[in-house]
Amino acid sequence: MRKLILAVALAGCAFLGLVSAAGAAEGSGNEAAVAAAAELTPVDVQEVSGLLDEIQADAIEKAVARSADAGSQALILQVNTRGAVISRDRMAELLENVAASQVPVAIWVGPSGSRLYGMAAQLLAAADVTAMAPGSRIGKMGTPVQADGVTFDFGASTDLLQTDTLGFSDARKTGALKFAGNDEGVPVLKNMVFALDGLNVDGKLLDTVAESLDGSGQVVREATTVRFFKLGLLPRLFHTVASSPVTYLLLVIGLSLLIFEFFTAGIGIAGLVGAVCSVLACFGLAELPIRGVALAAILVAMIAFAVDVQVGVPRFWTGLGLVVYAFGSLFLFRDVDGATLRPSWITLLVGIGGAALTFIVGMPSMTRTRFGTPTIGRDWMVGTQGIAVDDIAPEGTVRVHEASWRARTNRATPIRQGDAVNVVAMDGVTLEVEPLEGAAKDYRERH
Repeated sequence: MRKLILAVALAGCAFLGLVSAAGAAEGSGNEAAVAAAAELTPVDVQEVSGLLDEIQADAIEKAVARSADAGSQALILQVNTRGAVISRDRMAELLENVAASQVPVAIWVGPSGSRLYGMAAQLLAAADVTAMAPGSRIGKMGTPVQADGVTFDFGASTDLLQTDTLGFSDARKTGALKFAGNDEGVPVLKNMVFALDGLNVDGKLLDTVAESLDGSGQVVREATTVRFFKLGLLPRLFHTVASSPVTYLLLVIGLSLLIFEFFTAGIGIAGLVGAVCSVLACFGLAELPIRGVALAAILVAMIAFAVDVQVGVPRFWTGLGLVVYAFGSLFLFRDVDGATLRPSWITLLVGIGGAALTFIVGMPSMTRTRFGTPTIGRDWMVGTQGIAVDDIAPEGTVRVHEASWRARTNRATPIRQGDAVNVVAMDGVTLEVEPLEGAAKDYRERH
C-alpha cells in the first residue's frame, strides 16, 4: 500500500513538473515576442468621434504632424462620425494634408456599430489603408471635394457611396476598402494593428508585429507599441458643446436663467451660470448650421415669457411664447451633409417641457413671492431700519426684516455697503432710504 501511494506521488510530481516546464517555455516564448515587439517602431492612434468640426479637423492635422515628427510607423484614425460641419474648402485642405502625410495614414471605422457618413467619409479616399469593423457603415459622402493628390475611387461603389451607405460585407465585395481583411473584417483595434503588418505603402514596408516560437513550437505574435491620442480637455469641451442637443439645452438654460436673474434683486449665481451657458451656446450656434428664423423665434418667445413673468400671472403672452418657442426648437438646426442635426425627441421634450414648467409655474410664482405684496398697506415700513447690501449711489439693494429690496437714496446721499439705513418713503416696490446720520436735507424742509 505504501509503495502504491509513493508511486502515485512521484507520478503527480512528474506531471506537475512537465506542466511547469511547458508553462515556462510558453512564457519564455511570450516574453521573447513582447521584447521583440517593444523594439519595433510605435503606431499612433487618433480618435475621431462626433461631427467633424473645426476642432476635429485641427486634431487630425496635428496628429499627422505629430506622428511624422515622432517617427511613427503609421497613424490610425479610429473614426465614428455621421457628418461634417466644416466648409468644402476646409475639407479640401484636410484631405490634402492627410494625403501628403509623411507617415502612412490608416482609417478604421470601428468599433462595431460605428458610422462614417457625409463629407467626412471622403477621408477614405485620402487614406493609405482603410478598414471596417463588422456592423459599421460608410457612405452618403456627397459630391467629391476637389483636393490635390486625392482620387475618389471606391471600385464598383464609387457612385453609390455618394448617395447611399454600405456595410462591411458589401464594401468588401465591391472593392470600396483599401484593406478588407477576412470575412470577419477588423473587429477590434488590435486586429487593425496586425492588419498593417507587411503592407507596402508607397514603398514603405510596415512592420507592426513581432513573432517568436514558444516551447511547443507554436508561433507567438505580439503587436508593436500603440500610442493613443484623444482631444484635450478644453478642445473636448468645445467639441461637445458644438453638438445640437448640448447647444440647444445650453441656449434654453442660459436665456431662462438670465430672465430669472433680471427679476431678482442684485447679481447672483443664476446670472453668472446663465451668462456662461449663453456664451457656450453661442459657440455651438456658430459651429452648427442653423436657421436664423428659428433662432429669432426662440428669442422672441423669451421676450414674450418675460412680459408675463413681470406681472406674476401666465397670460396670452405665455401661450404665444410657448407656440413660438416650440416652432423655434423644432426647426433650429438644419440637416447638413446627410446628417440629421435636429435633437432627439427626448431632448426636445426636456427643453420644451422645462420651459413650460418654468414660465407657467416657476417664475410667476417667484415673482408673486418677490414683488406680489400690495403697495397699499406697507406704510409700516416707513421709519424702519435696515442694512445696505451693496453701495447705494444712487441705487442698490438693502435688507430690511430679513428680506432684500431695491433701494435708492432719498436725497442723493451715497450710502456704502454695510451702513445702516432708514426707510423714509416707498415708490412702488422700491424703498427710498437715507443714512441714519449725515443725511442731506431737502431745501424745502428749511421753511
